[in-house]
Amino acid sequence: MISKRILSFFAAAFLSIGITTARPDEGMWLPMLLKQLNEADMQKKGMKLSAEDIYSVNQSSLKDAIVSFGGFCTGEMISPEGLLLTNHHCGYGSVQSHSTVENDYLTDGFWAMNREQELPNPGLTATFIVRMEDVTKDILAGTEAAKTEAEREAIIQRNTAKVGKAATAGTHYDAVIKPYFYGNEYYMYITETFKDVRLVGAPPSSIGKFGGDTDNWMWPRHTGDFSLFRVYAGPNNEPAEYSPENKPYQPKHHLPISLSGIQENDFTMVFGFPGRTNEYLTSQAVKEIYEVSNPAKINIRETKLNILDKDMKASDEVRIKYAAKYASIANYWKKWIGENRGIRKANAIAEKQQLEKQFASWVAADPSRQAKYGNLLAEFEKNYNALEGITISRDYINEAAFGVEIVKLANNFTTLQNMLAQKAPQNEIDAQVAKLEKYAADFFKDYNAPSDKKVFAALLSLYYDNIDQELHPTVFNMVREKYKGDFSKYAEDVFKASLFTSEAGVKKALAEAKAGKDIIKNDPAFVVASSVADYYRANVLPTYTTVNDNLNLLYRTYMTGLREMQNDKKFYPDANSTMRVAYGVVEPYEPVDGVKYKYYTTLEGIMEKAASGAAEDYAIPARLRELYEKKDYGRYGVNGEMPVAFIASNHTTGGNSGSPVINANGQLIGTNFDRNWEGTMSDIVYNPNQVRNIAVDARYMLFIVDKFAGAGHLVEEMTLVTDDTSGLPQVDARKADKKPSKKDKKRKKKEKAAAAAQ
Repeated sequence: MISKRILSFFAAAFLSIGITTARPDEGMWLPMLLKQLNEADMQKKGMKLSAEDIYSVNQSSLKDAIVSFGGFCTGEMISPEGLLLTNHHCGYGSVQSHSTVENDYLTDGFWAMNREQELPNPGLTATFIVRMEDVTKDILAGTEAAKTEAEREAIIQRNTAKVGKAATAGTHYDAVIKPYFYGNEYYMYITETFKDVRLVGAPPSSIGKFGGDTDNWMWPRHTGDFSLFRVYAGPNNEPAEYSPENKPYQPKHHLPISLSGIQENDFTMVFGFPGRTNEYLTSQAVKEIYEVSNPAKINIRETKLNILDKDMKASDEVRIKYAAKYASIANYWKKWIGENRGIRKANAIAEKQQLEKQFASWVAADPSRQAKYGNLLAEFEKNYNALEGITISRDYINEAAFGVEIVKLANNFTTLQNMLAQKAPQNEIDAQVAKLEKYAADFFKDYNAPSDKKVFAALLSLYYDNIDQELHPTVFNMVREKYKGDFSKYAEDVFKASLFTSEAGVKKALAEAKAGKDIIKNDPAFVVASSVADYYRANVLPTYTTVNDNLNLLYRTYMTGLREMQNDKKFYPDANSTMRVAYGVVEPYEPVDGVKYKYYTTLEGIMEKAASGAAEDYAIPARLRELYEKKDYGRYGVNGEMPVAFIASNHTTGGNSGSPVINANGQLIGTNFDRNWEGTMSDIVYNPNQVRNIAVDARYMLFIVDKFAGAGHLVEEMTLVTDDTSGLPQVDARKADKKPSKKDKKRKKKEKAAAAAQ
């Protein structure tokens, strides 16, 4: 279990937050600002491209090959025919949705041998960035007259709607406008979203998830964490809903794939959509995360994982239903463990305190600064103190109470129950019923009531035992009196009586609702959900909202002060799911004294782990072993070895999963899928000695597709290169000659033959 892997570190002050230049390889930079902020440094590190080659609105550039995959990961275009590469764990939900006990694509993998076999995924999208704009002036226009933060926000919302509408008028594009540096700046992204994204290929989980939870967030890593999709377009190569008539999208640019591989100190760049970082938090915030929030969430999720793991191992049906859920729960459980390790190792709280002392001295040295910033640090302390009991309650409500599926399901019926109580118009009730019918159908496809009953008893018991009684929702009073705090007995009664344990029960509740009868209000699962939600709205949300509004204003001011104090430092904004560029170099690292990890792994390591018998996560397919024993690596191996993964010092986070790792020439060398455990604290504080991003080597991806899966027709449509020529497009694919090439004809002939064989 994970506790065996936890090492004891001495706290060491590796960071110097008060320095005047960004630390090596730190930062998630805005593409449109690379020219003025980063181009020189990137080229000094070895990049042979210009900032215009990376991001341009005048010509095709690397940005045109990068997509936001589903809004939760990144993907990249790797062929002129819409082929998209992302992580296996990003495509996992899609693979799971197509899997059954009879066709277990999770276990066996899936490969479309022709276009007709590619599987549609309703709701899955691929979003490209058309251009970026600095719209700070327009968004903040008029805010100087606002007397309160609420008035300011209202003005910003009006301006945002106005600017976005004007920017996209007469087009099929969308506008995304987001704040940066806590609302000091605003940038607009004009986007193009494709809605027909089909599954093309995914390796078996024994490759795509090799190492499983044992290796998650760890290095050395040997995971073939990739999957392939294809983006389809309607007429004029524009977005369209799914249709058999749609054609593969022709991107403005696709990334050529380098067969030359990587060497230590090679320049690397990660292009993608990082989700969320909080690099500028004060010491109080980091202390709360480290001492309060993370330990609670780790404990809750570990309890849930242990229950699900046991049930999934006992039933293939349960395993398939819960595969994606389990992976999602486990991912952040282990991440938070590593984050706390990293915070401790980097001595992050003390370093933040040191910066605050420096800031206080800088403020005290000038009366004008005292007027602007004099009370700032005291206000931070006051507001974080006000969150005592609030943060922990919120964590238990979100992770424990609403971590129980039946409680979360029942909570979704709150609006309908209110409509029934208020005797809303029938057409409104009917519309809400229709919405919930669809929600319930999706919910019960991947639900197992016996497992959830165990989770109910365990998580609500944790909530009951670990949160002070005065912070309990009222339903706990009933459990205390009637069941003497025994949540196992309570779970038995709830799951025996509730309509929310089955789709048939939910359909009955909805049918009664359409007839004007409310049988939801007194349902035992709804009683739990409404009690918890009522407590949250009455006792947690008001303080949490007020304090966070205060903190947002304080951080906006703090950022202004820090940038004024460190006026020669290059600041980058926190990640917020918008397009960013990170860059670094391929390099090893030393996690602890006396241990140094190489910067790459090979297939040899997979065989060593498989032979260790240490974990079921290390099972491998017979075909992979056969290829290894024959050393049948084709053109993808190097000196008798098959590269699998590598690390570099790029600054990444969640959302960067699936991001391309690009070399100095603009060529794809790998696909980012993880960070090392010691570096997961980089969402809060960056330690250049410890932070590494982990990528699957592009050559291993090609090897699996071609030699393992026998899907060489997919490789044929990619652009493979072995030299150091530029990976930039010479022509716009949308304007290219559409006459089929010999490669196209050969591929289509193979597809027809494969289809006939089927």
